[in-house]
Amino acid sequence: MDMKVAKKLGLKERYTLMTRDLAWDTTYQPMDKVFPQTSYEGIKIHDWDKWEDPFRLTMDAYWKYQAEKERKLYAILDAFNQNNGHLTVTDARYMNVLKLFLGSTPPLELMAARGFSMMGRQMAGAGPRVACQMQAVDEYRHFQTQIHSISNYNKYYHGMDEFAHQQSRMWYLSDGKSFFDDAITAGPFEFMVAIGFAFEYVLTNILFVPFISGAAYNGDMAAMTVGFSAQSDEARHMTLGLECIKFMLEQDPDNLPIVQRWIDKWTWRGTRKLASVGMMMDYMLPKRIMSFKEAWEIYFEQNGAALFTDLARYGITIPKCFAQTIEEKEHVTHQSWIGFYMKPDATPFHTWIPSPDEMDWLSEKYPNTFDQYYRPVLEYFDQQEKAGNRFNNQTQPMNCQVCVSTIKFNEPGDPMEMCFRETEYQGEKYHFCSDHCQEIFENEPEKYVQTFISSHQGLQGNCEPDGVDVNAPDYRPGTHMREYWRMDPRASGDFNGSEDQKNFAQWRDQATKN
Repeated sequence: MDMKVAKKLGLKERYTLMTRDLAWDTTYQPMDKVFPQTSYEGIKIHDWDKWEDPFRLTMDAYWKYQAEKERKLYAILDAFNQNNGHLTVTDARYMNVLKLFLGSTPPLELMAARGFSMMGRQMAGAGPRVACQMQAVDEYRHFQTQIHSISNYNKYYHGMDEFAHQQSRMWYLSDGKSFFDDAITAGPFEFMVAIGFAFEYVLTNILFVPFISGAAYNGDMAAMTVGFSAQSDEARHMTLGLECIKFMLEQDPDNLPIVQRWIDKWTWRGTRKLASVGMMMDYMLPKRIMSFKEAWEIYFEQNGAALFTDLARYGITIPKCFAQTIEEKEHVTHQSWIGFYMKPDATPFHTWIPSPDEMDWLSEKYPNTFDQYYRPVLEYFDQQEKAGNRFNNQTQPMNCQVCVSTIKFNEPGDPMEMCFRETEYQGEKYHFCSDHCQEIFENEPEKYVQTFISSHQGLQGNCEPDGVDVNAPDYRPGTHMREYWRMDPRASGDFNGSEDQKNFAQWRDQATKN
């Protein structure tokens, strides 16, 4: 029997068969009632078939490549763990950057997975629905690999076992959680701009490339493999967010002002979250591959500016905060580290004063600011610590009502003045770290008055264990915050003299000497 060989399908045709042919219009209920979320933000969509997501070129091979990545990733992690790879890092201070990274990032990956699962349901078009579901799978995978990575370090070092409890309660972790709470409670299009565009472009580029390169430079092959495995997905996620923006702008000119406002808002929110990542690069890596300032100039100012140049043909302009972020790159990491050093009892990781060599490196990388503003402060703290007068701020921090960062950043144009803004709404006063956060609040006050800020709640007596009478005459607000956070006292305070420092030295001696 003669057989006819069918024409081989192209990538786009295979993608169409796998995804869009699965879509149909509902008949028992009108489409706008089945997908009510796509209209209330004000975005106008006329043709969902115009959506061209980045997964269309890779979906056919996605499962095979992801499976191969997983096999290699877990093989490296297991080899690292079985060979006590944690003892090959530069020194035990490095473990504290892992505590901060692994304590904050996995819960955000899980929130991203939940968010994209929700958005996949809310989008009316088959293309974005499939794209959201695929990204949700990626985010779950990142969450799992990072948790697997924590499990090994948690056997040896203090302060990693309560990250899930602390994520929504610790004062310094609330900024990441509030970012995702804000995004998930927005509509589907704003969520895509928040996570698919701002978070992926502004944050993950710096977190998973220069910071993770620093992990490799310090001998941590496990963190490096987890980070680079995630980043190979993030590149695809970024193009999804960008495609969503272009799709909205091409659908209707009325969408432009809404999209521009979201870009302004979420670029600023992503920038605020980066202060702690920059601190990890500049202060917590024993060997540094590049400064936060250098990373910011490459990944945001150069690459980001090129991106906005591309979007200019749609009418999109550079985010409002762009100029302020250029000024702040000189300051935020130093202000963050000094802020954490001043609160040794309030973090499940250790802090320390940089050595003279490390301060010289900071001087070289920040010639305009470090010696003038921050070296004198650190040297004074060092003198006080050596004299037995270690500074310890035991007060509750004031957090911004929008980004939930502690209010510690400087006034634009004046590094010696702390930036503080205040708005009164329905008889209550709300506080902000910047003009940008104040503007975000004033645009949607009914949303941000609901922000949960644990340090403020603690002062109001809402974070106390059972049995504490908050109306008693001798009641002192905040007394039990460490119990509320489930803080391990062995994990906090100064690195010098800590159990982690002593254990690491002892284990390394056993591994390298008779």
